[in-house]
Amino acid sequence: MAQQLFSSGCMFQTFRIVVKGRSTINHRTITDLCNVYFSRGIRPFNMLSFSWSQHSSVCVSVISRPIYCDLQRHIRHFITSARSFKAIKIDGTVIAKEINDEVKSEVEALKAAGKRSPHLAVILVGSDPASVVYVKNKAKAAEYTGISCDILRIPKSVTEQELLKEIDFLNSLPDNDGILVQLPLPSHINTRSICDAVSPHKDVDGFNVLNVGRFCVDQRAFIPATPSGVLEIIRRLGIQTCGKNAVVCGRSKNVGLPIALHLHSDGNGGNNAGDATTTICHRNTPPDQLKFFTKAADIIITATGVPGLVTADMVKDGVVVIDIGITRILDARGKPKLVGDVDYESVSEKASYITPVPGGVGPVTVAMVIKNTLIAYKNEIDFGKKYSTK
Repeated sequence: MAQQLFSSGCMFQTFRIVVKGRSTINHRTITDLCNVYFSRGIRPFNMLSFSWSQHSSVCVSVISRPIYCDLQRHIRHFITSARSFKAIKIDGTVIAKEINDEVKSEVEALKAAGKRSPHLAVILVGSDPASVVYVKNKAKAAEYTGISCDILRIPKSVTEQELLKEIDFLNSLPDNDGILVQLPLPSHINTRSICDAVSPHKDVDGFNVLNVGRFCVDQRAFIPATPSGVLEIIRRLGIQTCGKNAVVCGRSKNVGLPIALHLHSDGNGGNNAGDATTTICHRNTPPDQLKFFTKAADIIITATGVPGLVTADMVKDGVVVIDIGITRILDARGKPKLVGDVDYESVSEKASYITPVPGGVGPVTVAMVIKNTLIAYKNEIDFGKKYSTK
């Protein structure tokens, strides 16, 4: 807990870092910590003291100008190898609200300037319970931000050609900015054909092959909402990826693969990628090899739908864990509950950051669809003359 005394525009601040042992932290470590912290716009600072207490903690005193950023977050992010506290739970609901509030502010500005609101069209084929919930959440988020949204409910019996005609019609509407086809689709419909039918500049879910291809070569593109949500979490928390070891469990074309591609890609490209050393593990990765890779990982992102896949003995202290997996199981009392791929309770004792399930990645995924709709409205991504609306 920091104690702050303001005087003449400056501040004397003491903060305490609790650690498990003294061998992993020294004066240089603390100096580096302060450099990282104060490099975020707060200068100058002077180290006044650095001392150990009898309770295996370290006190650091500095003088600085008033501090406006989150000191506790930076302490936990920087010192991760010697900790005696649980991981910071990543609250996806809070991050999603930040994103939605930013979109809402832009939409309000557009309306104030006399312009129309962005518009999103969502196609729901059939009545899959999970899909109905997802679509409802997207419509609710759109309403909150001021983006207009139509939900086209189409019977499960629709033919592929009929669905393609509906998409073609939506593509032709100049005031329709984003199109989202809720997956999964009935088995008699070719999902790839449907995704590719959505015009790339309206493809707010990022499934059109042109968006996939552009993303793979590190060009600006719409990224699928779940991977985009994961990357947004990493960015907003200030989690460093450059030079880090990242493990992605799951290789699906819409989630695991895009995340891995972004994490390993050159950060100088159009997508501000991660520059991490990335390993993909999947259903054919032997358990001992999976543990070998996760044990060395600085960042673990898992999207397999296998409850309890990642346990505490498989991770190192300070790892960042993002759990995308979601499975409905029965608890000890026989009641249904949602769980992720990670043994949350045990892994949170070692991780620096961890997402819960539910309430982690899910809300941010929805928010990214809304953000992509605004990007589509503004025509920010150049797909060439064929798709230009300017």
